[in-house]
Amino acid sequence: MTTVRHKRNGRKEEAKQELRFIDLFAGLGGFHQALRALGHKCVFACEINEDLAALYEKNFGLRPHGDIRELDISKVPAHDVLCAGFPCQPFSKAGGQEGFACPQWGDLFDYIIKILRAHKPRYFIIENVPNLVRHKQGKTWRNIEHRLRLAGYSVDDSILSPNQFGVPQIRERAFIIGRRGGLSGFAWPEPSKDADLAIRTVLDEKPDDARLLPEQFLKYLRAWQKFLDKFPKDEELPSFPIWAMEFGATYPYEDASPEGVGLMNLGSYRGSFGLSLRGLSQEEVVAALPPYARGRAKAFPDWKVDFIRQNRDLYKKHRKWIDAWLPSILEFAPSFQKFEWNCKGEKRSVWDYVIQFRASGIRLKRPTTAPSLVAMTTSQVPVIGWEKRYMTIRECSRLQSMGALPHLPDTRGGAFKALGNAVNVTVVRKIAESLLACDADVDNSVISNAGKHLVTEFLSGVSENAA
Repeated sequence: MTTVRHKRNGRKEEAKQELRFIDLFAGLGGFHQALRALGHKCVFACEINEDLAALYEKNFGLRPHGDIRELDISKVPAHDVLCAGFPCQPFSKAGGQEGFACPQWGDLFDYIIKILRAHKPRYFIIENVPNLVRHKQGKTWRNIEHRLRLAGYSVDDSILSPNQFGVPQIRERAFIIGRRGGLSGFAWPEPSKDADLAIRTVLDEKPDDARLLPEQFLKYLRAWQKFLDKFPKDEELPSFPIWAMEFGATYPYEDASPEGVGLMNLGSYRGSFGLSLRGLSQEEVVAALPPYARGRAKAFPDWKVDFIRQNRDLYKKHRKWIDAWLPSILEFAPSFQKFEWNCKGEKRSVWDYVIQFRASGIRLKRPTTAPSLVAMTTSQVPVIGWEKRYMTIRECSRLQSMGALPHLPDTRGGAFKALGNAVNVTVVRKIAESLLACDADVDNSVISNAGKHLVTEFLSGVSENAA
């Protein structure tokens, strides 16, 4: 609860104020769990997914409204805090980045503004992907900030991650907070400098529902383990992503892409793994190039040029043993012909780390934190290398500080999608504690309509006791 201090005869009297909040685009109820833990009450929720809405009711005893577009805004209960994690797909790097022009989700922010204008809650907390503040070179964020200020709020934003507050997951998210009457006294929560993180703290011992790595995925890892074994012990492993398709390739990449040079002008070059491009049709040339070297761009971005150059230099230096190893991965899907070692200076064993099978390659991380949970697929669920298994649904819920949530989605796909879309409870709680403390030393006149009756009741009680 929020403590409101009221001066009476020179003394400060304290009233514990239960604030009322609403939970828009509620999902698994991350905002609900955070604010409820602080002693506040959810009076309204909105969630379009029927399965998640039913689960929300099961967990919290409150049935969310469905599609926010069909909501009669005048019937939303009075509230002090608006919480919203509106859909991130229009702004995410993983999506089309259509922004407000997205036909499916682009208009949803409008409804947040409408509710703020209609009900004038004292605070809001909004969450989205970090790219929201960078989308269209910051133009989208400036638009959002302008509209929030026009609605009557002082606004601030920050990018925070659970690992900054003792939760072993790296998951940066943009948070936007607002308050009517200014943000004097507000400070973003300070990250824990001495956080001793270990993914083992969220793991169960030999969980019955753990899904073991399929044999094909074990084959991928064994092949890359052989690469680590053959790499000279007196040299640091590459810090850049290893793109094995560049081993033997000579196609142009520095000043122009294959498309820029002309696909039918590549006869003297070699494609993936050194495959000759001589005498191939245009379609065959495209198929012989790495997937990331195809497309209609006339030139590659600088970062891609750097990665290609680094991998070709690596091959030249270690060609003798790489050529002997290379056949072991030729039949792999392109994604698994790429490898990222993010464990500099550590023991060279794939089985000692947290593994993620991504479109960008097989990524290994130290066992301190998990990578960000991804909503779109179950294939990117973190893998516990030393147990050769995926993390379970319940373990992943702890990465979102939802380990105590009684009920989670029944299906793996539904659960990981919901967890990947969820807001982290610990991070929201830290933000809410700081934001709602802005009114710790205020006059009763600044308390919002939804909370005034609580303070009034308290003051009446003080007067009766004094009499």
